[in-house]
Amino acid sequence: MTGTQDIDMETQTQPNTGRLVLLLIAGIPLTMILAASWLWFFVVRGDLDLVGMIGTANQGALLDPPRQITDVDLYGRDGRIADWGATDGEARWIMLVPSPGSACDLACEQRLYLTRQIHVAMGKEFNRLARAYVSDTPIAETALTVNTLEDGGDLPDSLAALLDRDHRGLKDYSISAEDFSALFPELAEDPDIWYLVDPAGWVMMSYDKSVGYRDVMSDLKFLLKNSGG
Repeated sequence: MTGTQDIDMETQTQPNTGRLVLLLIAGIPLTMILAASWLWFFVVRGDLDLVGMIGTANQGALLDPPRQITDVDLYGRDGRIADWGATDGEARWIMLVPSPGSACDLACEQRLYLTRQIHVAMGKEFNRLARAYVSDTPIAETALTVNTLEDGGDLPDSLAALLDRDHRGLKDYSISAEDFSALFPELAEDPDIWYLVDPAGWVMMSYDKSVGYRDVMSDLKFLLKNSGG
């Protein structure tokens, strides 16, 4: 009888153990959701500085808050309002070179060259990135005021000609002076700054001359790896 009782007890214990395991498995996602919700609640309220606690590995300067570029009217070369970003339906991270006024000067041309070199150097990730030029002056009215190009190439007679020849795929836009100042206030202090825009159109990070191209590529690889697609 003792042997039979032991078997019966084991038989009763196994379903109980199985149910306990199932409850634990089901409870793990619920616990994570509750914990994330609790954490987000305090971050939103400002009671918890999550970025400050964890630290950031990015080399660029995060904009706080980020700025939505689609909130402003962007104009194409034809003077009509243009859509921001890719036209093939694929959203991309965009390296944005801003330049105020009616001239693309040395700092402007250097940033165009730098972002082009970074884009090419990204290799297999090339198609997940794009570049843009934004000014408060239409491209047709913008002069190229440099004596030599950064890559030593022949000097074209206009910025539009330079973009068409050496920066194929780059999209250029013009916006109002008021919108330009609101989107890119950092330029008032540092004319060498350029920006990174996420696939949703948020201007979310800036770079200046102190950040080397390898550090920019490190940021881009991290963002691309963790943004899916």
